[in-house]
Amino acid sequence: MPEKIPFTPQLIDSHCFIDVRTPLEFAEDHIPGAHNVPLLSNEERAEVGTIYKQIGPAEARRRGLELSCPRFYSMVDQILALAAGRPIVIYCWRGGLRSLSVAMLVEMCGTPAGQLVGGYKTFRAHVIDYFDRCDFPSRLIVMHGMTGTGKTTFINGLDPSRWATIDLEGIACHRGSAFGALGLEQSVTQKHFETTLWDEFRRLPADRAIVLEGESQRIGKYSLPGNLYQTMAAGCKVWCHAALETRVERLTAEYARPEYREAMLDALERIKKKLAGVRYAELKSMIEGWDVAGVARGLMEEYYDKMYYKNRPWTPDLDLELEDFRQAEKELGKFWSSRG
Repeated sequence: MPEKIPFTPQLIDSHCFIDVRTPLEFAEDHIPGAHNVPLLSNEERAEVGTIYKQIGPAEARRRGLELSCPRFYSMVDQILALAAGRPIVIYCWRGGLRSLSVAMLVEMCGTPAGQLVGGYKTFRAHVIDYFDRCDFPSRLIVMHGMTGTGKTTFINGLDPSRWATIDLEGIACHRGSAFGALGLEQSVTQKHFETTLWDEFRRLPADRAIVLEGESQRIGKYSLPGNLYQTMAAGCKVWCHAALETRVERLTAEYARPEYREAMLDALERIKKKLAGVRYAELKSMIEGWDVAGVARGLMEEYYDKMYYKNRPWTPDLDLELEDFRQAEKELGKFWSSRG
C-alpha cells in the first residue's frame, strides 16, 4: 500500500506533487509546483458524480474504472517523467479513492508513491490557518504613501541580501487603485491568489524584516486573506513622499501606453460621480488627446490625494522621501537598525 504522507511545506521543495483531480479543480487552486495528471476529465467526473447520487457508489466506481482504465499506461509514464527521480506524492481533493488508485498504480509499476493525507483539503486548511495566525507582525515594515511616489518600484529594488519583500500588487496583478487594472488581468481565483501569497511568505528568510506596501482590504477583486490586513495595520508604518512633479513623471512613465487609452476612459467613467462634472470632462478630454501627464496630475489633485489617506488614523514610525531610492534605502536601513 502507498505510504500515507502528512502535508508539510518542506515537501514542496523536495517532492514531486501529482494532482489527479480534474483540470477545473486544478485551475481553481493547487499545491505550488504540482502537476495535473487527471484521473478523470471534467465531464467524466460530472458523469460519475451523477451516477453516485442516482444509483450508488459501487456503480459509480465501476464507471470511473471503465473511463480511466485506457489511460493508465500514459498516466504512469507521464508521472514518472514529471518526477524525474524525485519522491512522488499523489493527491486528490481529500485523500480518497482517486489519489489512492493512482498511487497504487504507480507502485505496481515499480516506483514508490505516497498518498497525501487529507489531499488538497488539508493543504487548503494549512493556508487558511497560516493567514489566520500571521506570526510575523514584529517583522513587518508597511510602506504607505500617495499614488505615484514609487512605493512598489522602491520595494522591488531593495537589496535582497538585507530585506525580505512581498509585492502584493504584483501577486494580485492589480495596482490597487481605480486605474490599477490597466494592462493587467486578475485571471486566477481567490483561492489561488491566497496560495501564491502563502508561497511567497513561506519562502522569505526568517531573519529579515518583511517590506510590503500598505493596501486596503481588497486589491482589485481579491481580498487579503485571514488576518493579514489587521497584521499589516499593527506593523511598522513608513510614510513615503515625493514631489508632485516626481509623482507625475513616474505615473506618466508607467501609464503612457496607447493601448491603455480605452481602459483609462472606462476607469474614469467608474469614478465620474466622485469628480466634479467639469473636471471629469477635462480629464476625459486629456485622455482622448493623450495628455497622460495632465491626466496624472489632474487625478492626483482631484481624486487620489483627496480619497486616499484622507483621514489617516495613525502616526508613521518613519517619514521617508522617495526622490532617490538608494538614499531612501539607506535611511530605511538606519531606522530599522536603530529599533534593535
